[in-house]
Formats: sequence, structure tokens, C-alpha cells
Amino acid sequence: MAEAERIIGTPGTPDDGGERTAAPGAPGAPGASDASGADQQSTADQRTGRGRRIAVLFAVAAFAYALDLVSKMIVVAKLEHHAPIEVVGDWLEFHAIRNPGAAFGFGGAFTIIFTLIAAAVIVVIFRLARKLYSFPWAVALGLLLGGALGNLTDRIFRSPGIFEGQVVDFIAPKDFAVFNLADSAIVCGGILIVLLSFRGLDPDGTVHKD
Repeated sequence: MAEAERIIGTPGTPDDGGERTAAPGAPGAPGASDASGADQQSTADQRTGRGRRIAVLFAVAAFAYALDLVSKMIVVAKLEHHAPIEVVGDWLEFHAIRNPGAAFGFGGAFTIIFTLIAAAVIVVIFRLARKLYSFPWAVALGLLLGGALGNLTDRIFRSPGIFEGQVVDFIAPKDFAVFNLADSAIVCGGILIVLLSFRGLDPDGTVHKD
């Protein structure tokens, strides 16, 4: 009996004392742990990439917002109710005004509507940030977010009241509307988004061709 078991082999036990090889893709098989590790590494890399782009978005937004906020504080304290300051002759002046409308003085009768639009833009940007993998899009959305927050702060906290506050504008080119740094950030962000769209680059980093 012992001799027969030695010749036939015990089921599930290698008869020659060697190691068994698992089927490809099965747990413990060569390459199975490698494939799983590669997938986990790819997922980790994607999360890291998105995290970096989101960090860029909020860093750009914070910079644009801070620059706009500080500039308006200086203008209100030093320039409001004073004569305009010539920067480049009469081609460019710093002239403090209060604007109840949208960027560049348009739509003065729709202050609350523009306030709601700015708030909606901020919500949309936060939603887009969840699938953001493109550095140029991060910069563009950061500019939009910083500019929208800058003007929304005026709408909420400045007179004549909450959600009806007038925006502080002070950059006055010759024969052009008076605007501020938040308006500039919004326009630059919008132009960059148009250029990215023409190139077919989406916020998630993919490139499409029509």
C-alpha cells in the first residue's frame, strides 16, 4: 500500500517534493500581486495628480483673491473721494468708483442677479475640481474662482446692503470702462478656458478632436 501511494501520489500533494505553480491571475500566482500592485500604484498616482492640480487651483484663487482684496482696501482708504491718479498720462488712471453692475460697469440694475451668478460660478468650479487633472485648467479655474470671490465679497459686505453691495473699481484706461483686479482675473481665466477648449483639452486631462 505504501508503495502504491508513492507511485500514484497523494492528491493535492506534489509527488516529487517540488512546489506547485498557481494558475496565472490566481492569488499567489506570479504576476498576480504585480498586477494588483500596478493598479493600486496607478490609482494612487491619479489621486496624487488630481490633488496637485486642485492645490494649484486654490493657490491661484487665493493669490488672485488676496491681491484684489488688498488693492480695494488701499483704494478705499487712499483714493476714494480724491482726484484720480495718472499712471500713464491720461491713457491710464486710478479712479475709484462704486459699481453696482457686472464687470466693467455693465448691468447696474441687476446687482442681485449678478451676485447669484457669481455664487453659481463658484459652485460649478468646486464641482469641476473633483475631476481636475489638467494644470492649465487648474490655473484658469483658479483665476475665475479668485475673481468671482473678490467681487462676491464686495456684493455681500459693502453698502448699500447684503447681496446688493457695490463693487470697488479703480483701473481706468482712456475711453474704456473702469474695472478692478477681480475683473481682470475673470477675463484672463475666461480667455484661457476658450483657448484650452479650442485645443480640445478637457479638465480631466483628456484631449479630444472634433
